[in-house]
Amino acid sequence: MVEPLIRDISDTARWVAVYRARETDRPDAAFQDPFARALAGERGERIAASLADANMEWSMVARTYAFDRLLAKEIESGTDLVVNLAAGLDARPYRLDLPRSLRWVEVDLPEILDYKAGVLANAAPRCILERIPLDLSNHDARRGLFANLARRASRAVVMSEGLLIYLMADEVGALASDLREAGVSDVTASVGFQRWIIDIVSPGLLTMINERAGEIVRQAGAPFLFGPPEGPVFFERYGWQVLRVRSLLKTAAALKRLPFFLRLMALLPEGSPPGGSRPWSGVCLLGNSQVHPTDWRVISPQQPAGARRRSASTSASPAAAPCRCRRPESDTT
Repeated sequence: MVEPLIRDISDTARWVAVYRARETDRPDAAFQDPFARALAGERGERIAASLADANMEWSMVARTYAFDRLLAKEIESGTDLVVNLAAGLDARPYRLDLPRSLRWVEVDLPEILDYKAGVLANAAPRCILERIPLDLSNHDARRGLFANLARRASRAVVMSEGLLIYLMADEVGALASDLREAGVSDVTASVGFQRWIIDIVSPGLLTMINERAGEIVRQAGAPFLFGPPEGPVFFERYGWQVLRVRSLLKTAAALKRLPFFLRLMALLPEGSPPGGSRPWSGVCLLGNSQVHPTDWRVISPQQPAGARRRSASTSASPAAAPCRCRRPESDTT
């Protein structure tokens, strides 16, 4: 029997690592990941060669860059714990310039974490790194982990790069609720996880991705599922405010990674909220609505101090405390 090109969801991490390796090889690289090629391995190279897609390459480069930039800003603001859900073959604890005191926790299936640990055995992380093997579909186990981690930090950021697209909308909502409620205590004034960095696609782009590679990932038991029609504001009903949005198309344009036609497309304004039937993808910074607005709001340098505020929509999450915040900042670089 012929082995499938993508055996399981962990193989998609090898696939994406190839694009980080190719970007690192460029003289004008937007980031450096000297570990990516070893992590991708021969299988990752074979997957990328078989599923050659220029759009996949620039979007993965833009996504990596956008996560890097948002993480850097949060760490500069005093984050002392980063929790990477479905960490896969991410090597940020090894490649980013990080405070030695920063604690970084990677959560994923044991097989992919063991593989990564083996590849990086001779490399030293630049912060305090901990790996926790866990199936995130186990709700009780993840709630216990989230509560434990949230209590160990004064300012925590969660990231879930490349995870949500594989979940149904109700599963994304459940995860959002679990993260918002983790470690929150009126007695200790603990606010749990303050920030969450995610990436999402529109229904229009989800359809396009499924047409190109959907069958292969479905056969591996990892179909592409999540593309909310309302865009990033999907998360507001679960107690997360949209603080910042980075369009991957506009980020890739700023990095000069787009073909000519898409460079023209990147000049067009995006809808508000972005998404719908129009192909769109982005990286978003979310803020826990249970944190006081002055603790986490993001103000664009172009916004005047008296910029218009808007109310948080929390109708679908009664436990979420209403708050008022600045309108989300939209970035391109």
